[in-house]
Amino acid sequence: MDIITIIGLTAAFLTTVSSLPQVIKTIRLKETRDISFWMWTFLSVGIFLWLIYGLYKKDLPIILANGISLFLVLIVLGLKIKYK
Repeated sequence: MDIITIIGLTAAFLTTVSSLPQVIKTIRLKETRDISFWMWTFLSVGIFLWLIYGLYKKDLPIILANGISLFLVLIVLGLKIKYK
């Protein structure tokens, strides 16, 4: 594995786990009043497009980061819709 792939995987890991505190807090508190619906909607669309790009380019760090990130962001967005 070359250094660029390691950098990409490290960046993918860090940006992906950055959503975890919000996911955990939202699940525990069942409170989404202070979460912006539109911010999470735009973020999910952007991540989805990055995932498509990564699949097209066959770029593992982009695919992994955005696949997992999209899953986590959609959890928060779904809870935002559920708990309004």
